[in-house]
Amino acid sequence: MVVIDDPTKAASLAEALLAGGLPVAEVTLRNPNALRALRAFAAVPGMVVGAGTVINETQVDEVFDAGATFVVSPGLSAAVVRRCEHHGLAILAGVANPTDIMNALTLGLTAMKFFPAEASGGCAMLQALSGPFPQVQFVPTGGISLANVGSYLALPSVAAVGGSWMVAPNLIERGDFASVTALTLQASALVANFRPEGAR
Repeated sequence: MVVIDDPTKAASLAEALLAGGLPVAEVTLRNPNALRALRAFAAVPGMVVGAGTVINETQVDEVFDAGATFVVSPGLSAAVVRRCEHHGLAILAGVANPTDIMNALTLGLTAMKFFPAEASGGCAMLQALSGPFPQVQFVPTGGISLANVGSYLALPSVAAVGGSWMVAPNLIERGDFASVTALTLQASALVANFRPEGAR
């Protein structure tokens, strides 16, 4: 999950992630330069890039035009889901409780973002939700770090995790892409230990 203020550093950041074994990135719409950064990411061969913090239909149109192949939203909006379907974009809508999940299922979603993961009960909450909703695969984000990512990956209901510790703003700001690659390699190795069939 990438927050990048300087779009001129986006291509180098994407290449650093690829070098670390992470070919998928979510560029969040949290600053005025996000769409420019998204375009730069999308232009890097081998990088699959999506847009995060998408909260309305207009943003769906904008990120589609910028080259996003998937959308991540902090919450559940039927309008956003339908607009993504219109463009053929995959979507991870945010859920945090049973009501959210039931509404998402009504919209035809079975893969959902669990957000904010740690603040919403973490692994214990995910285990509780998996009982009544065995058909749902979760992608937890929010408070995920190297210290707890393994606990999430160990859950059968977790398809993937989202984190930002390997792309910390201070690393990007000073152009320390070697450290980004090193941290990404570390994360990729950890994922491979829990998902030997291949990192997701």
